[in-house]
Parts: sequence; C-alpha cells; structure tokens
Amino acid sequence: MTTRMMTDRLTAVGRRIRTLRSEQGMSLSMLAARAGIGKGTLSELETGQRNPTLETLYALAAPLRVPLAALLGEEPGAEASDDVVSARLMGVRHHDDGGITEVYWLTIAADGSRLSPPHGPGVIEHLLVVRGSATVGRVGEQHTIGAGASHAWVSDGEHSYTAAGEGAVAVLTIASPPPATPSPS
Repeated sequence: MTTRMMTDRLTAVGRRIRTLRSEQGMSLSMLAARAGIGKGTLSELETGQRNPTLETLYALAAPLRVPLAALLGEEPGAEASDDVVSARLMGVRHHDDGGITEVYWLTIAADGSRLSPPHGPGVIEHLLVVRGSATVGRVGEQHTIGAGASHAWVSDGEHSYTAAGEGAVAVLTIASPPPATPSPS
C-alpha cells in the first residue's frame, strides 16, 4: 500500500469515527472514556494522524454500537491488525431486517493470544479454520479447532483467539441481529 493510500485510509477511518461520535451526541472525552482509550489517541485517530489497531477499533465499535466493518468503511480488502490478529474484510451483507453479516479473512500469529471485548446483544461469531489450529470462543468456554473444523459462539461477552505452534488462518463471520425495536411506552 502506498503512503498516499495509507493516508487516505487513515483519514477516512478517522472521519467515520468522528461522524458516528457526533451523530450520537458524544464528546471526544465521553467516547474516549467509554472505549477505554486516551482522549489524545482518539483525537489523533479522528484526524488521521494515528493508525488504529484492531484492538482500538473494536474498543470504539462497542460504545458507538456499530460493527467493525462500519469503521473500516465496508470496503472489501480493508484491513485492521494488531500484534496477534490480522483481519481483512472480505465482504458485508446488509439484510432486509436490519441485520448485518461481516466476513473476514483472519490470521492469528503463532503463539499469539488476543482477548476481544463484548459485541452487541445477540451477535454471533463463527470461525472456520483453514490452516493451523486455534482456540476460540467465549472466555471460559473456548474450543480448540484444527483445519477444516469450525466453532460458533455468541460474542456478547469477552471472547478470545489463540493459536499455538504455526498460528492459524481462518474465515470469520460476524452476524449482528437487527436492531432492537423500542417497546411502546
């Protein structure tokens, strides 16, 4: 990726974060506190001066009540990573009922482990391992799966991704249900 493309990507991600924050009436300080990141870090992200890690994007997605793909721009090929996990967006499907399905090509580093924060209520993750093996799922309920095997879990609680030995390559789907309809008062 060229320097120009990287700058454009950082600017676009920052703009999406700022727009979502503003639409929800949150101050910079409020979102930073809810996401558990520094106000200066959030400011640098919003202005495209800092490259967001996968961990930071997930920390922001939860209080903004959006899927990761919304921050990445829903563009196939968009990628977010940290020291352990790299996620490349393969596609997003918006369903007629308001639900969303995201599909990622996921790489988990050898001997790496990552704790992921809770997603919204009813969000389901499904991981199919293509190479290597991984231990994944809700904390306390993880399963070890090898190439050709899969595991699904409700990800509204902390969950983890761990790979031993050579690491793992997998396809991850994240299915978010339709937004809850407010009950009549």
